[in-house]
Amino acid sequence: MKVSKALAGISRRDLFKLAGQYGMSSTLLAAGTFGGAVSIANLAKAAESTYEKRFAKEPKHTFKMGASGFNARNLLVERMGALEFARDLESRTDGEIRVEFIGDNQICSQTACVEKAQQGIVDMIAASTQNSSGGAPYYNVLDYAYMFPSRASQYHFLYHPDSVRLLREPLERRHGMKFLFSHAELRGINLGLSWKDRETVTSIDQLAGTKNRVTGTQLGRIAMEAMQLNPVPVAWEETLDGLRQGLIDGAETWASAVAYAGMAPVVSQCVDLKFFCGTEHTAMTMKAWDALNEELQEAVMESAYWAQVHVQGANEAALVNTVGFSTPQLPNTIFANEGVRVATLSDAEIKKAEEMCSPEFQPQLWEQWRERLNGWSGGHDTYQDIYNIAREIPKDTLAENVEPRRWWKG
Repeated sequence: MKVSKALAGISRRDLFKLAGQYGMSSTLLAAGTFGGAVSIANLAKAAESTYEKRFAKEPKHTFKMGASGFNARNLLVERMGALEFARDLESRTDGEIRVEFIGDNQICSQTACVEKAQQGIVDMIAASTQNSSGGAPYYNVLDYAYMFPSRASQYHFLYHPDSVRLLREPLERRHGMKFLFSHAELRGINLGLSWKDRETVTSIDQLAGTKNRVTGTQLGRIAMEAMQLNPVPVAWEETLDGLRQGLIDGAETWASAVAYAGMAPVVSQCVDLKFFCGTEHTAMTMKAWDALNEELQEAVMESAYWAQVHVQGANEAALVNTVGFSTPQLPNTIFANEGVRVATLSDAEIKKAEEMCSPEFQPQLWEQWRERLNGWSGGHDTYQDIYNIAREIPKDTLAENVEPRRWWKG
């Protein structure tokens, strides 16, 4: 499998042995620089070099980044940019800021990272905004159904100056979190092995009545219930068995999450429903931000901008070349190797789904949350304003062609 080749020859035991010598952050940052296969000797040399460079001077600030289940291997599948951001920030500040990357759920899980940040246990987080919404409900502002028509529209919004008033500033004020950058995908329904021998899904009607695992988002449940997708909260450790044995029909998530999290062997169809955001973001606490002088704050923003540009291109490439989220699929991708079919719905079917659940067509379903989010935003019409921004670019714009902008400079 393409993705694992870089570290395939290195055992978990050897990896932790190196981490014991040079630190996990230096080891993972070194591993992230290899694009092809790497030996333990080469990784040790790179880890030593990385360690020496990072510890050449005493930093003014050391920040812990809780990166949920991410590690050097799966960050080559879902290119969400946390390691690249940490590496660039350390280099850009000449070591005045040091980032200790703690992944593999060692310090926080997807649903707990934002809470650990608010408790002061970590200073930075890498997790989905949807799973973070339990501890910071304003993250739900991204999850109105069919607010974004494409990945390109998501990136366009993340770069947009108005993302400050509609997303970033309310998160800072209400939840003490500074949203830095994010990867962008749209969620669908990933069907388990009980659907392996069934025809490829082409209509939303075929999914009616199915039972599907739902993640942390409150707004995602509204859309799923309206489309008769029966959202069921299932613990992550039980999800794989549920998909394998047919105890649940599917799981609501996005393509690269299926691939990076090891779900592909128990998924038969990836139904590209595109019904709301899958945004694996990186953020820092306002406490950590406020501790920085103006020069270092500017460095953080420039590294966030650089990481956003990197993610925009790298994840679009990885979706096709590594994940296999395309029709037709490239050979030797994760989906191709595991027999995961990409079920692409027609524009008419997507429109039908949108009419079933979106605020545009079913406003009564969203009134309570929309009023709540509008109030938290300072009185903005969060859905309509983001909806309009998402449609400032042509619908057929490729995500990699969205113009990058420094959103904080307006």
